[in-house]
Amino acid sequence: MTQIPIFDGHNDTLTDLYAPEEGGNRSFFERSEKGHLDLPRAREGGLNGGIFAVFTPPPEGSPERDRHHGLTETDGGYELQERSPVDHEYSEEFTGEVIEFLYHLEEQADGEIAVVRTYQDLERNLQEGILSVVLHFEGAAPIREDLGNLEVYYERGLRCLGLVWSRPNDFGHGVPFRFPHSPDTGPGLTEAGKRLVQECNELGIMIDLAHMNERGFWDVAELSDAPLVVSHAGVHAICASTRNLTDEQIDAVGESNGLVGVIFAPGMTRPDGEREGDIPLSGLVRHIHYVAERIGVDHVALGSDFDGARMPSELADAAQLPKLIQALQEGGYDDDSLEKIAYRNWFRVLRDSWRA
Repeated sequence: MTQIPIFDGHNDTLTDLYAPEEGGNRSFFERSEKGHLDLPRAREGGLNGGIFAVFTPPPEGSPERDRHHGLTETDGGYELQERSPVDHEYSEEFTGEVIEFLYHLEEQADGEIAVVRTYQDLERNLQEGILSVVLHFEGAAPIREDLGNLEVYYERGLRCLGLVWSRPNDFGHGVPFRFPHSPDTGPGLTEAGKRLVQECNELGIMIDLAHMNERGFWDVAELSDAPLVVSHAGVHAICASTRNLTDEQIDAVGESNGLVGVIFAPGMTRPDGEREGDIPLSGLVRHIHYVAERIGVDHVALGSDFDGARMPSELADAAQLPKLIQALQEGGYDDDSLEKIAYRNWFRVLRDSWRA
């Protein structure tokens, strides 16, 4: 099979590289056994671009830096203690530092990677073999409640915004990590959150509904005139995690001409929700197939969560991406459908969200 270019809907590589305790001081330009994504492994795997997240971690010294903090085993599942909001000024400072780090990487890359600002950039980079980087905030913690710095971030390259991570902020409420549990875990958007949705529509910033609770999801669906996009999640009917989408949410995504980027993490794709387990490629194909069967192949894509979550052993890093494409091919998808899942669906929703 000729290698199909791949655009991935979510990774945490920027944050992982910037924070030495996370990334282990590895270089994006050298192949490493650490982490999941660097430029050599992107080339090996046919990765042409992706949505690169800036995520504000809990401050140094916080017990919440431990991903297992507040973990309680329950009958058939688990609950994690709800995560705390982060200080806005701290988040704004951290985010600014990571953006500077990104542009330093772009300078060092000698034309091999480029921060994307327009749909035309995406198409040009695809033709020229340049790795496209779409700047994303995973959670709107760096955005001021009065939205006074949103346009500044847009000018600095922000083109995709997750309104929340799995913690509250000025704009809404993320789902706490629980299994099994509904994504209906709290109140919807705040008034500031509703203004933020409208302003993102006006500017042409794609809104990402990953980590959003169900009431917030429906608030965005009512307010937004852009496609509904969930960058990295799974199917709740298969894996009953709070982070996954109900059938009704999946239907709304399809009706808006949006998409679901299927996450690779076993804890969000295994039917038993086992966070430390593994999952075969057929398990990921099952989620992709479920969405494609329910709302059409035009509305499903990939959202790995590289460098942000545990990966399946068969998809240990970006170099292994062709294995998933092959598994989809063996599952009955033709070349046109494979191209849609691999990159064309992401290109379409970015074009429509950016008002290209």
